[in-house]
Amino acid sequence: MADQTDTPLSAPTHAQSIASPINLILISLLIVLVYLRLRPKPPPTLAKGAPPIVFRTFTPLTLKPYNGENNMPVYLAVNGKVFDVSNGRNFYGPGGPYENFAGRDASRGLACGSFDEDMLTKDLRGPLDDLKGLGDEEMEAMRGWEERFDEKYLVVGKLVAVGHPEAPKEGS
Repeated sequence: MADQTDTPLSAPTHAQSIASPINLILISLLIVLVYLRLRPKPPPTLAKGAPPIVFRTFTPLTLKPYNGENNMPVYLAVNGKVFDVSNGRNFYGPGGPYENFAGRDASRGLACGSFDEDMLTKDLRGPLDDLKGLGDEEMEAMRGWEERFDEKYLVVGKLVAVGHPEAPKEGS
């Protein structure tokens, strides 16, 4: 028994180091996370918006190209106001149920509830449709459409006849 009490406790034979493989991995991971958190970020960029739309005067001839074909916006006129209905391209653009009205004065067709081609003015160089021959109910229906368009779409211009003092000149 004397042997057991006389023996000093054994001291560790090697010193433990902080540079163990697991500690090196953890320190490296910490450095990477700190770098990712604190690194400079590129400045935010704003998405390019659509070019601004300027209110302008249209004639039936200058309105015609705005029928949604060839990546053009879709415009239509009701009671002398030209509306950008591009957001409703599925209805007013090519292949839509109201495509006849795209790039045209849709007043008579909307008033009569008809999508027929004969509701549109044939002579684009002639006078605008004066809407004669429409009854009170049809005029009220057209005003209802105009109000809906006013609420939903942007007014981008007004429609005047070719030769009107405010009409754009040929080629402009």
